Amino acid sequence: MNPSDPFNDPQAVARYAERTARVVPGLRDLHTLAGLLLAERAPRDARVLVLGAGGGMELAAFARAQPGWHFDGVDPSAEMLRLAAATLGPLAPRARLHEGYIDSAPDGPFDAAACLLTLHFLPEAERRATLAQLQRRLKPGAPLVVAHHSFAAAQATRWLTRNAAFAVASGVPAEQAESSIAAIRERLPVLAPERDEALLREAGFAEVELFYAAFTFRGWVGYKT
Repeated sequence: MNPSDPFNDPQAVARYAERTARVVPGLRDLHTLAGLLLAERAPRDARVLVLGAGGGMELAAFARAQPGWHFDGVDPSAEMLRLAAATLGPLAPRARLHEGYIDSAPDGPFDAAACLLTLHFLPEAERRATLAQLQRRLKPGAPLVVAHHSFAAAQATRWLTRNAAFAVASGVPAEQAESSIAAIRERLPVLAPERDEALLREAGFAEVELFYAAFTFRGWVGYKT
């Protein structure tokens, strides 16, 4: 990320949790659902990899729900990692935070992994490579949970308008919500849900299932073959 990116702006980062909850429908429930899916197959003393861990919301949710789990969190933004550490508070000793991308993650092997609200920033080829790197770091049969923007190009206007309406209903100023429509179109290499599922399978995940759908967002769980 470059210095002009909001993920490197201390003021924007300070508002990250509040802002994200207003634009991602059911954000806290998404964290709960993701943790439950990971816990179906991860042991009580699991080592869990979280890619895109800046902010620390999912790390904190997983840590509170599973007292025996330990985490490696990876994010390219130092500011976001500082926020993650603050969000974790007394839970912070159970998480090692790494600045960088998937190549900066330890080799594992991990019992489970999550990548929430992150993959929509990556072009398809980079997304495929990242999923393959996640798969390589997991134990056989280990779960991966992902969630991000995912919609067909032909339906973009309808779904982005609905997502903006949700943001307004959640307290985001209408002008700001409307401007997000163009920003998502121009800046994010969003894929159709069918392609997102296919990439998971191509990267070596089986039993891929949709578990979350909220306007422009989709979430899947899959298991390392």
